[in-house]
Amino acid sequence: MAQGMASNRNASAEARKVMVVADPTRESAGALQYALSHAVIEQDELILLHVENPSSWRNTISTFLKMPSLGSSATVSLEFGGGGGAAAEGEGVDFLEEMKHICRASQPKMKVRAVRVEMDGKDRATTILSLSKTYGVDVIVIGQKRSISSALLGYKRPVGGSMKGMKAIDTAEYLIQNSTCTCVSVQRKGQNGGYVLNSKTHRNFWLLA
Repeated sequence: MAQGMASNRNASAEARKVMVVADPTRESAGALQYALSHAVIEQDELILLHVENPSSWRNTISTFLKMPSLGSSATVSLEFGGGGGAAAEGEGVDFLEEMKHICRASQPKMKVRAVRVEMDGKDRATTILSLSKTYGVDVIVIGQKRSISSALLGYKRPVGGSMKGMKAIDTAEYLIQNSTCTCVSVQRKGQNGGYVLNSKTHRNFWLLA
């Protein structure tokens, strides 16, 4: 299971590409914190992928991340300016740049890349899946705010199939079921409450922070 992928690897391990689905949300912030503390080591490459929806409304939230590499008392406050594109002057920082800053503070030697794309006629999950193959990603990490229906039933679609026409489809569940690489969904349980992880082989796995 992915929760031990970093702790079980040493400096001589082969480098991996880990993709974190990046959005201006608390779920995405939790996924990034999990990735930095449990999924990557310094020789890996971390790809922050934000899939823009041109019709989405703008949103600004404040999110707090406790950075494991900066000590147990170090808390970083982020002002995420959502909606895609660089945040306009006076609207706070660009959340992707803030995420890159956090990655560099946590893993100074690790290569970090931010990618911003539009859906371009595809649904969000299909776009993420396609790009994970394009970049040769080994692990996808995505934040998830699970509903009762997705937690109990999950969603299965053929690889390459579109989710258009399906109501309330869960992007994380689609990626878990259809990605050829490892995909882990992350639910952060409070500041020190750990994570609930889901993958193709593990459901509702509780990992302490």
